[in-house]
Parts: sequence; structure tokens; C-alpha cells
Amino acid sequence: MSDDKNLKTPRLEINLHKIQENARILVENLAVKGISVTGITKASLGCPKIAKVLLSAGVNALGDSRIQNIMRMRNADITAPITLIRTPMMSQIEQVVEHATISFNTELDVINALSESAQKVGKNHGIILMLELGDLREGIMPEDIEGIVSKTLELPNIKFKGIGANLACRSGVVPDAKNMKELSDMANSLDAIFGFKMDIVSGGNSANLGWALKSLNIGRINNLCLGESFLLGLDPLTRKPIEGLYTSAFTLMAEIIESKIKPTKPWGKIGQSAFGKLPPIKEQGNISQILLAIGEQDTDPSGLTPPLGMEILGASSDHIIVKADKHSITIGNKISFKPNYAALLRAMTSPFIEKCFIS
Repeated sequence: MSDDKNLKTPRLEINLHKIQENARILVENLAVKGISVTGITKASLGCPKIAKVLLSAGVNALGDSRIQNIMRMRNADITAPITLIRTPMMSQIEQVVEHATISFNTELDVINALSESAQKVGKNHGIILMLELGDLREGIMPEDIEGIVSKTLELPNIKFKGIGANLACRSGVVPDAKNMKELSDMANSLDAIFGFKMDIVSGGNSANLGWALKSLNIGRINNLCLGESFLLGLDPLTRKPIEGLYTSAFTLMAEIIESKIKPTKPWGKIGQSAFGKLPPIKEQGNISQILLAIGEQDTDPSGLTPPLGMEILGASSDHIIVKADKHSITIGNKISFKPNYAALLRAMTSPFIEKCFIS
């Protein structure tokens, strides 16, 4: 709890040193395995300060899912290679060619449009084709990829860079020896068919770390796209800390605007709340309840860990409600929370949350 009146709230305190150290450690450990790292900036909204910290820690490229974030980094004079890690929208083809070095792709119509746009401006654009390995988000079915590679290679101003896969994001499919071998085997097969050795075989995201760091045979996998592990120091598969990494690079501060003794059980006829059906209410009698000036519009309240002895009871658009029986509460004081990935992503996106950098 803080009573600092000089800093704006709500605010997200960002420790750049801890992010840099997390990135440095993982980049060095993966380099031993022959795996390069693309630093993913989407959770930080393409924040140039965080992007520069990742580059200083040794990532060989940056990646983001939104072209607006990539443009933000380019406008901050970041010249490193940047990959658009979501297949481009047709409505943004020109911006993708102008600002992104490489893009992940699954649709030939999109790749054709990228080729046409790249020809017009006299640039080359790199393509990584994404393979479906079971998580059922983006990806070309394995039986179709040879034909798409063949057509991609024919397109002017398009440089086929390699293949990739992404797991654990939609369905929670775990990257393991079996599916990573499938990706490696596909890379070997395509190389043999087309007579080249592709530059990049991207195994996935931070969920791949357990496999990558422990595996004795990583096959052809030579790149990972890491974001959550750098920022939060956690394994996305278990949300447990990764040994040696900081898990406290981000702190979300919110200000107390009301403190009352109230019952825990509402009265009157009960319908749905602003965000749908309410969870069962635990009867606790009268409690010390505080309201914080932050809500669903700013972050994911269910993804916040409060200080010891406090309990988040609920939230609305503009408020988080906290039980604080054992704390001395003063209006205007600040409460600190530890955000998970979902809470961090939404907080970084909110224009109402001040971003405060600690270097």
C-alpha cells in the first residue's frame, strides 16, 4: 500500500531492468541450443522503451500482432527486423509491406496481395508459412503446405523465409517432442522437395520453453517468439515462475476512492450485473470494503493478485471492490497489484492507466 500523492493513478509501474534481465537470460540459454529469439511486443502495445530493452538483451528481431504497434516502433526509429505475427488483413497490405520485414501467413490471396504491393514500391517482403499442428488457431493443414510453398516461391518480391507453428494459445496444446518433430520433419521434407535450406523454423512462443530448454534434440527448430516469459517470468503452460527470472517487472497501482463497513450479501431482487451473471456470494457478515478507481475497462480484475490479507470481491466497468479487514485504509492511498498476462495486456492497452518506467 502506498500514499504517494505525487504520482498519477491508476498507473502501471514497469521495471525495465527486470525485463532486460529476463530476456538476456533466456536469449543466452536458448543460444546454446542454436535457437534465436524474436521478442514479442504485443502485450506492451509496441512500447518503444520495452522494444529497445529487448534488443539490448540480444533478441535478433521483434514481433507484434498489430501493424499499428509496428508503426509505433518504426516511428521511434527502431530499425531492427520486425515480424507481423498475425496473418495480414487485406485492408492493411500496404502498411505491412512498408513497415514489417516479415509476416506470418496462411492464405495465398494475402500473399498474392503482399507481392503486388511489394512490386509497386520496389521492396521485398519475407513470408513465414504457419503450419497447423493441433491447436486449431492459425495454420495451413500439413497436406496443403507443399502446394502453397510452390506458389509462394513463384511470386515476385516475396522471399520465402521458412515455416512456423503456434501452440497453446487457443486450445492449450502443449509443445512437445512429437509435434516439434512433426514441424522439423516438414522443414526437412520441403527443403528436399524444393532444393533449399529454409532460414527460419519457428517453433512457437513462451510455452515452448520447457521443451526447448530440456530437449536433447530440438531438430530443425531455430527460432522462438517470446513475450510473456520476458515480461512476467512465467511459464504460460503452468503460470509458474521460470527459475532465475523476475516475476515482478510490473506493478499495477490503484487509488482508494471509498472505504465503508458494508454487508457482504446484497439485498433486493437480484438480476444480472453489468457484466452478466454473478458468481455465488460468500456470506461473511459485515466487512471493511474499499472501492478502487479502476475496473473492467482498464484491466482484467480476475487476473490481479492483491496484497496479502486483501481479497478482490468483484468489479464493474470503473471499480474494483476489495475486502480489506486487516488494513488501515485512508482515502487516496494506493493499493498495489501483481497482474497476470491478461490483466497486463488490458492495462497496457488502456489510455486511462499511466505507464511509469523504472530503469
